[in-house]
Amino acid sequence: MSELAPAPQHLSARVLGLAQLGLIVLDINQHIVMWNQWMASRSGKSAHRVLGQDLFDLYGELRGQRLEQAVLSAMQSNLPQTLSPALNPSPFPLYPAGSWGGERVEQAVSVTPFNEGKERYCLIEVSDISTIVGRERQLRSQAEQLRAQSYVDGLTGIANRRHFDVALDRELRRAMRNDGQLSLLLMDIDSFKAYNDHFGHQQGDACLSMVAEAFASMLQRPADLAARYGGEEFAAVLPDTSAEQAALHAETIRAKIASLNLAHSPKATKPHVTMSIGVATFDKDTLNDAAALLAAADSCLYAAKHAGRDCVIVYRGEQASAA
Repeated sequence: MSELAPAPQHLSARVLGLAQLGLIVLDINQHIVMWNQWMASRSGKSAHRVLGQDLFDLYGELRGQRLEQAVLSAMQSNLPQTLSPALNPSPFPLYPAGSWGGERVEQAVSVTPFNEGKERYCLIEVSDISTIVGRERQLRSQAEQLRAQSYVDGLTGIANRRHFDVALDRELRRAMRNDGQLSLLLMDIDSFKAYNDHFGHQQGDACLSMVAEAFASMLQRPADLAARYGGEEFAAVLPDTSAEQAALHAETIRAKIASLNLAHSPKATKPHVTMSIGVATFDKDTLNDAAALLAAADSCLYAAKHAGRDCVIVYRGEQASAA
């Protein structure tokens, strides 16, 4: 059976010119012996300008960097090397074909040693992965946006119930671990059904948004969380906050909502929109999980409603008392 004849030289040159990746061949002294058209069009350096030059003299910024180490290692070990795109995103100063400026293209680089006769060479392959990296960044950004949206109440723009549950669980575990302080506020717009019945649901939504904005503005510390708990009910998670401090926070929030002077329904107890607030504080022996803390704060909120609304009630042991 006859052997296949080697490809004509012009065919090899044609294939190298059409290749959609950069191909560089170095000799044992790291001098460039091949530089294809892909490299020329993205580096601004034609083959006849670079052939015979030391690659790391041509690109001084690569001297001592991961690529030079990979070339030396490949030559010595006769094993291929790959540069991590995450650690070496753009080792060569390459730009979109014809531009030679702006942002470098993101690159994947591999180094493969080989012998041709008695001579030792090293093939460097350079791929443009800008599109892939850009798509990955876009997908990560979209995932982050979806995650953020899943934690935000669509109407008011503050944290939603899911975010609240996660934050409360996290801060409870931290308080247990560090024997720290943690307080919870549960609050409810007084007579909100009467407001909705009188003004309509569209105006009711506007009222919820204004109250949420005013309430959230009163929580200044980064770790504090303002959340919509459900319907016209809101909640605040206050890390490193004692019962006394939480009562003061709650009273400030109650006064802020009253100061908005939002006209209420004629059937409401007060002429303007007000808020009742229940306060409960973590206790490692009794109020040491989410269910117990929520139940205590809810009982205080219930007591605030029965105490005439527009007030703050703080949980103290088995009984609730006015702030």
